[in-house]
Amino acid sequence: MVRVLFDTNVLISAAYSQGSVPHKVLEKATKPPFQPLICETNLEELRKICKRKFPHKAAQFEQFITEVLSFVEVIPVPPTPHPDEEKIRDIDDRPILRAAIEAGVDILLTGDKDFLESTITNPKIMTAIQYVQIQEIE
Repeated sequence: MVRVLFDTNVLISAAYSQGSVPHKVLEKATKPPFQPLICETNLEELRKICKRKFPHKAAQFEQFITEVLSFVEVIPVPPTPHPDEEKIRDIDDRPILRAAIEAGVDILLTGDKDFLESTITNPKIMTAIQYVQIQEIE
């Protein structure tokens, strides 16, 4: 199984636009050999950001969250920091990396520059578009 963790910004894009690349990637990740994951922090952020930025679409986002929770595994955030967390500038993103490492995630999909510009190689960090390009090659 290829374990793919979806960062909050990818989930928001997938929820907001069903024809978007993030939405297509999320759909693809529901089928073997992929196992889609989100961490507890992603879920909390998703609800908080949707409430703040998209209050007029609250019902749409809650329906999306309900659907996502039917097929993704929600992984916990371990309490103890991981040494690689120091490579992430934004301290709010560090628990997401910690959860990904602890859960043995293969790929972390994100649009967040703090992740993308880090030197972390495990898990592999990429955008949804990069993920699609690699999948077309393999």
